[in-house]
Amino acid sequence: MRTKRRVLRWVIGGLVALVVLAVGGSVIWSQVGVMDAEDGPLAEARANPSITIDDAPEGIVLSPADGVSEAGLVFIPGAKVDPWAYVPVLQDVAASGVTVVITRPWLNLAFFDVRGLDAFTSTVPEIDSWGVGGHSLGGVRACMLASEADALVLFASYCAGEVPDDLAVLSLAGSEDGLSTPEKISEARDLLPTGAVMIEIAGASHASFGAYGPQSGDGEPTITDAEMRAAVTAPIVELLIAG
Repeated sequence: MRTKRRVLRWVIGGLVALVVLAVGGSVIWSQVGVMDAEDGPLAEARANPSITIDDAPEGIVLSPADGVSEAGLVFIPGAKVDPWAYVPVLQDVAASGVTVVITRPWLNLAFFDVRGLDAFTSTVPEIDSWGVGGHSLGGVRACMLASEADALVLFASYCAGEVPDDLAVLSLAGSEDGLSTPEKISEARDLLPTGAVMIEIAGASHASFGAYGPQSGDGEPTITDAEMRAAVTAPIVELLIAG
């Protein structure tokens, strides 16, 4: 009997140790290799007189400088990408009248962040209409929150499950994306509503959707930062305001 108890204790102890190692390893991995925002593009965005930037507890909030916002967008970063890297790309969206809340995913990974949409929309309670979006893995998480929003915006991403068929959806892909390739996005098209707007941005890579530099496994972009901002801004504003 004592031998059995001793073996049982060893088994339980071994399982606990494995769990601790797995959790600890995941935490360490999530903090290593985080892709920082590029200084130049971020500095230019901070100097943009058409927007205000607030480093709020709920996230990084980009608002129109005149204070007039017609809609909101909660945006979830890609895996291990600095949230500030999306400020340069989304600055013109905010300048056009959309308040953008860029989240800070727990452990730099969207899947670890179980907060609902209201955890981020609460920072601007006067806005009634909210879209949710994200880049890459952040877009997958955005799909999971889509039922809480009025619209869904995907940057180089695709859903793992179906979203409400009456939801307004915009999916932006890059022709040179080596990670979320146009082919992969096309294969998951049937999980989106029939009316989803699908746009492939010529010359854009996976990393073109954020200002954090080249990414391993990605394609080579041929689009400029200014062209990318324009290509992203127009359809988002059309979806959230004009639409």
